[in-house]
Amino acid sequence: MASQQLTVPIDEQAIWETLSAAKRHGASQVREILAKADELHGLAPADVAVLMNVSDPELLSAVFTTARGVKERIYGRRLVLFAPLYISNMCSNECLYCAFRARNTALKRRALSQDEIARETRILIDQGHKRILLVAGESYPQEGFGYILKAIETIYAVKSGRGEIRRVNVNIAPLELDEFHALKAAKIGTYQLFQETYHRETYAQVHTAGRKRDYDWRITAMDRAQEAHIDDVGIGVLFGLFDWRFEILALLSHIRHLEQTWGVGPHTISMPRLEPAIGSEIAAHPPHPVSDVDFRKIVALLRLSVPYTGLIMSTRETANIRRETFALGVSQISAGSRTNPGGYSTDEEEGSQFQLGDHRPLDEVVGDIAELGYIPSFCTACYRLGRTGQDFMELAKPGEIKSHCDPNALSTFMEYLIDYASPQTKNAGEKLIAATLGRMGEKERRVSESLIAQVRSGKRDVYV
Repeated sequence: MASQQLTVPIDEQAIWETLSAAKRHGASQVREILAKADELHGLAPADVAVLMNVSDPELLSAVFTTARGVKERIYGRRLVLFAPLYISNMCSNECLYCAFRARNTALKRRALSQDEIARETRILIDQGHKRILLVAGESYPQEGFGYILKAIETIYAVKSGRGEIRRVNVNIAPLELDEFHALKAAKIGTYQLFQETYHRETYAQVHTAGRKRDYDWRITAMDRAQEAHIDDVGIGVLFGLFDWRFEILALLSHIRHLEQTWGVGPHTISMPRLEPAIGSEIAAHPPHPVSDVDFRKIVALLRLSVPYTGLIMSTRETANIRRETFALGVSQISAGSRTNPGGYSTDEEEGSQFQLGDHRPLDEVVGDIAELGYIPSFCTACYRLGRTGQDFMELAKPGEIKSHCDPNALSTFMEYLIDYASPQTKNAGEKLIAATLGRMGEKERRVSESLIAQVRSGKRDVYV
């Protein structure tokens, strides 16, 4: 199928009709929908729309409890950690909510050299990171897209002590098909791109110049990525630009399109909320602000709707909100983040894309996660073993992926504890690992103990 023939049907009228019909519901209907969600097959848009309107405290608690159960049955208590690496804030688009927008004269522009990229990468490695999300504004230096490919090569080449970056995911502008092929050849993990808002009128209002103004070019990027055999893609919405209820159902329409066209939906979904950004009035005063209660509901509803998809929570949110969403469905988080080029070297936020809510360093986040009883995971084994796209889902849906992910999470966590952790975090981590092993079945425990023993003996990057 030629990429230029693809379209992504977002039927706005049908979405509004679904939302309108869902206003009429009772407690029994809500509980029936939750029972359906508990079967781990996802939910239809009409069911999701009903749950959006739940406000009764008892029923809302039931929604959250069901989401927690679904998350733990599929992902266990693992939380995958990564760090964003912003290599450039140069951009040719005029997105009214973003500090990187082309006409924002208040922002100091910078594109890192390959040496600077290597220095930033080494800092992240020395903190303990194994997975990076490369981010760049949608305008590159003179070498164009080649700048991105060189940056990926640079990141993979950096070694420091026992550490290295084992997987680079990317969040960059939509590409042509041949460029996606080149990105695949660069051995990336996930290609991530947010539509920002699926509401066409709002999209046009907030994207006033640059190629990003083309709604269809952006929304079909995942089709071109899939056509180039990048089968792990990540999508998302910038909540606050338009009604979050509409956005959720439109996002599900996009997911359904990907599943029907390519046989697999997104590997991850991100849920950023608008945060203040220098030079942006919209970012400071969102047109459709999302309350903390509704934000928790968004996380839970996505977990119930697409149970096997990873949900990403960034450091836009405060530490408290992030903690609360762990139990509602989040499976991946960033930690110790900087959103400006060179931010890890200078420890400053000048030139940042948006204001952070969680400023804690990686070690503090890891220690906090362990104290809460979650397993910090730095695992990248699935990428190296080809467990991506449909292959990953074939293991995830029958629940078999846990037999790989739980041992790999523990071995990578042990690496972190030995090589990078503070004494306090190491103590909390050792206790968590012992408790987790005690709850495992015999076969899984033996595998986990073998991997951990190899790490203790000096081996690194061991996995199943």
